[in-house]
Amino acid sequence: MLRHTPASPLLSLPGAVPAEAPDEGVAAHYGDLFREQRALADGSGFVDLSHRGVVTVTGAERLSWLHLLLTQHVSDLAPGHATEALILSAHGHIEHAVYLVDDGETTWMHTEPGGQEALIAYLESMKFFYRVEVADRTDEIAVVHLPAGSITEVPENAVVRETAHGRDLFLPRTGLESFAAAKGPAIGVLALEALRVEAHRPRLGLETDHRTIPHELGWIGTAVHLQKGCYRGQETVARVHNLGKPPRRLVFLHLDGSEVHLPPHGTPVRLASDGEEGRQLGFITTSARHHELGPIALALVKRNVPVDAPLMAGGTAAAQETVVEP
Repeated sequence: MLRHTPASPLLSLPGAVPAEAPDEGVAAHYGDLFREQRALADGSGFVDLSHRGVVTVTGAERLSWLHLLLTQHVSDLAPGHATEALILSAHGHIEHAVYLVDDGETTWMHTEPGGQEALIAYLESMKFFYRVEVADRTDEIAVVHLPAGSITEVPENAVVRETAHGRDLFLPRTGLESFAAAKGPAIGVLALEALRVEAHRPRLGLETDHRTIPHELGWIGTAVHLQKGCYRGQETVARVHNLGKPPRRLVFLHLDGSEVHLPPHGTPVRLASDGEEGRQLGFITTSARHHELGPIALALVKRNVPVDAPLMAGGTAAAQETVVEP
């Protein structure tokens, strides 16, 4: 069972509405979803991600050791350079997704809420004689996201992970309320999720199931380095990349805006021509209401679904855009 961190103190801010799974413990929004999305898209405000798991690795051999376990090339990771990586099963299925940065002495990473215990258990099992120490820092360190373009001054005691999508700050949890008071406005996770869907970026546990391989989600290149040495699951990655195609592919959907309810995670996807009784060809992974695009979604469908075919998500009409080529 996943262990979730205590509820964020920022849930006491005016208008805060608690998020549902998998983001329990932080705010879904603070009263105005589209205003929050527009602010985030414009580079304003911050998102409380203090429910995410935080893990650190220290020791002189930390990067060379992690390089053996992760899908990403990290043996020469420069201080302050952000990257993301996966941990795969022996069959190449995705088990963990980590978002990391090294500060020259410590490798910092955050992962899905409650996922840190399983991640640490795996890392501990692979230590052998390497001089590394793995620690769960979730109870003392909170993750806060600043959007791309933000001019918010970063506190001196924060570790910064900067990407094209914004900056993730690792902050002392005790300073979360004072950070919010000085750097607001606070923005809920639903706004960030809508922008994630718009950007076609996958998330572990939503875009993945027990048999997902990285090629299906477009994680080759961003989280998987194809020219590095051996790691668990590499055989599957190389075989599919060199000799075949993944069985499924991620698509972006524009949903019928006349529907009141968004299709939830797991909603069957079918060809529109087959109707609601047709053969299931995939499922909705994440749906969201976007401030400009309206209702949108990501879905995982069979590779041979025609790229121009109108689809149905449950009873909702959907037009697809290609994310992963068939």
